[in-house]
Amino acid sequence: MTDRNSVDAGWHKLGTSLTHAGRATPPEAGTYVNPPLERGSTVLFPSLKSMNRKGQERYDHTSIYGAMGSPTQHELEKLIARIEGGTDCQIVSSGLAACTTPLLAFLKAGDHCLLADSVYGPTRRFAENMLKRFGVDISYFPPCASRAEVEEYIQPNTRIIFTESPGSHTFEVQDIPMLAEVAHQHGARLFLDNTWGFGIFAPFEHGVDVSIQALTKYPSGHSDVIAGAITVADQASWHILRDASIQLGQVAGPDECWLTLRGLRTMGVRLAQQARSALQVATWLKQRPEVAQVLHPALPDCPGHNLWKRDFTGAGCLFGVVLNAPYTCQNMERMINAMRLFGIGASWGGYESLVLPTTGGITRSFGAEQPESPAFRLQIGLENAQDLIDDLDQAFNALHHTA
Repeated sequence: MTDRNSVDAGWHKLGTSLTHAGRATPPEAGTYVNPPLERGSTVLFPSLKSMNRKGQERYDHTSIYGAMGSPTQHELEKLIARIEGGTDCQIVSSGLAACTTPLLAFLKAGDHCLLADSVYGPTRRFAENMLKRFGVDISYFPPCASRAEVEEYIQPNTRIIFTESPGSHTFEVQDIPMLAEVAHQHGARLFLDNTWGFGIFAPFEHGVDVSIQALTKYPSGHSDVIAGAITVADQASWHILRDASIQLGQVAGPDECWLTLRGLRTMGVRLAQQARSALQVATWLKQRPEVAQVLHPALPDCPGHNLWKRDFTGAGCLFGVVLNAPYTCQNMERMINAMRLFGIGASWGGYESLVLPTTGGITRSFGAEQPESPAFRLQIGLENAQDLIDDLDQAFNALHHTA
C-alpha cells in the first residue's frame, strides 16, 4: 500500500512560496500583509507620450487598461507562474476559458489537434463544435496509449497534442514526458490541463509547452470563484498567448483574482489534509464488497499508478469509484441521495466534500476506457475523514434496497 506521507509531501513543500510570493518584497513601511484589492477600468497617464509608451508594455504584467488586467490579476499571474515553474501566466475568466483560449491562440484552419480521449468534457465539446467549424481537424487517442500507438494518430498537420492527466472522470495518469517527446518530434506543442496536478506536478520539467489551470479548484479553494490560468515557459509562446487573450477580451475580474490570491495562501495545508483524508477514504472503499475498483492514482491498481509515483510529488482530493456489476444506476442514485455529508454537485477542489455520478456523463471514442458498471467520483473536503467514512457506510445500505 502507498505510504500516506507520499500523498501530501508536495503540498507541504509549497508553504513558503504560497506565503511570500505575490506580495510586496521587501515590504514598505505601512504595507498590509495582503495586497489590497484594486478595481478599475480606466488607467490615467500624465501625458500622451506616457500612455503610448505604456501601451507597448502589454507583455509585462502592468496596468494599461482594466480589460487587459488589474494589478491584482498581475500579482496572481506571477504567483501561478512561480508554482507551475513557468515564466508567464495569463489569468482568464474560467477554467474552460483556460482550455479554449490557447487552442484559439495556437491553431488555425487546416491544422490538426490530437486530444486525449479522457479530456474534460466541455473542452471536447469546444473542439468538436467551435474548432471544427473554424476548419481545425480533431481526433483522439486512448489516454493510456503507448508511444507507438500515439505515433499512429499523429498527422502531418498536427500542431497540438492536448491532454489531461489524470482525467477528471476516469483518472488515467498519462506519460507526459513521452507525449512531449512525440509532440516535439513532429513539430507540435503539448498542452496539459494540469488542474488535478497543480502544485504537485511540474509541467515544464516534463516537457509541457502550455499548462492550464481551473483556479476554481484548489487555488481559490472555497467554491466561490470562477477563474482560469494559462502558463507558458518561453517568450515566443507568451507573446502569442498574450496577444490572443487581449484580442479575445479574456480577463478575470479583480475580485476573483483577489479571492484566489487569498485562497492560495492556505492551499498547501488544505490540500495536504484533503490528500491524506482522500487516501484514507479510498483505502476504506477498496475493502467494500460493493466496490469493483477505486480510481485513485496513489493506489497501486489504478491505471497509471507507476507514472504517478514517478512524476508527482503528491496526490489530489478527487478520485473515482466503480461499483460491482450487479448494481444498477438506479441503485447508485439511491446511494448518492442517501449521503448526508457529501453534496451533490459539479466542480471539486473546495473545502467541502462532493459526489457526482460519472456513468452516462462521459463521451468517449474508445469504449474500453470507460467502466462498464455504475461509477461516481468523490471530492474529499476538510471534514473529519472518519465522519465521511461513516456517511458512506450508511449510504451503502441504500445501495442494496430495491425500489
